[in-house]
Amino acid sequence: MDLSLFYFADEARGGGHKDRYRLLLEGARFADTHGFSAVWTPERHFHPFGGNYPNPAVTGAAVATVTERVQIRAGSVVAPLHHVLRIAEDWAVVDNLSGGRVGISLASGWNPEDFILGPGRFGDRSRTVLDHIDTLRSLWRGEPFTDPQAVDAEGPRIHPLPVQSQIPLWLTTAGNPDTFRAAGRARVGVLTHLASQGMDELAERITQYRKEFTFASGGTGTGHVVLMLHAFLGADQAAIEREVREPLENYLISALNLFNPQGGGARGASGHRARLAVRSALQRYLHQGCALLGTTDRAEEVVRECERIGVDEIACLIDFGVPTDRVLHGLTHLAELRARVAWGMS
Repeated sequence: MDLSLFYFADEARGGGHKDRYRLLLEGARFADTHGFSAVWTPERHFHPFGGNYPNPAVTGAAVATVTERVQIRAGSVVAPLHHVLRIAEDWAVVDNLSGGRVGISLASGWNPEDFILGPGRFGDRSRTVLDHIDTLRSLWRGEPFTDPQAVDAEGPRIHPLPVQSQIPLWLTTAGNPDTFRAAGRARVGVLTHLASQGMDELAERITQYRKEFTFASGGTGTGHVVLMLHAFLGADQAAIEREVREPLENYLISALNLFNPQGGGARGASGHRARLAVRSALQRYLHQGCALLGTTDRAEEVVRECERIGVDEIACLIDFGVPTDRVLHGLTHLAELRARVAWGMS
């Protein structure tokens, strides 16, 4: 089981510009020197939730300059918003800056407002993601771009050429079984979370994914499943739960307002309704094994359950509103957890 760091901050609670990316960069340095497998940053547009991260290639380039070993991954690139050549070029630069450490999870997108960046592509977004997989692979190998509308003309090749000969790819899904199966058939990994699925459902989907991947690869591979979990560890379970409850609740409300922009935020009558709406999710994260929140011993139980159902890597979402200094201090406990699960300790 690998552990990585995942970032998806609510910009409204991220502090001033001087502190906005301190957790990203200092956390990346910590991950680099303590054996974490990767640092993930997302692509988000036009909303405070995730608003620090409109372009994971830019944040990935920043991480590349302050690290030496840790993988640098997009979680995710919203593929239909960009020409595939643009994606390949941007990430080839980051691959060179990092000495060959990048990986990309591709997402279809879901918010119509984001598609001002990709006019007319919303309806075909799921097909576009799958089409990008083979094209990215060929561009990464230095092959020319094939424009289906061009006639007898060799298309452009990307520059600079990447360091890696093959590009590591995942598909992002909130839990759609069809996406798990499609990822298996395409021989790419899966990046997912527990916001809209439970452990039992995830276990079934991982089984379906492994079956498709094994068949598509001729039995030579089983794929790679990454599960994003909120994470903040310390020495006292009750104290940690008290510390994370309010920031996590506010974070979940901000996420809820993505789907309900008129929700009114965290105050007033609408704020009260929003808090009621996220209460069950808060309980799942705090008490039902759907997050790494508490002591290292409690977190290890969750990790072992994830391992049992077939998860390969847990991406620890650390920037959900706890103050930066406290999160950085808590990374030592995450490092202890990583050492335990890496070496079979208990």
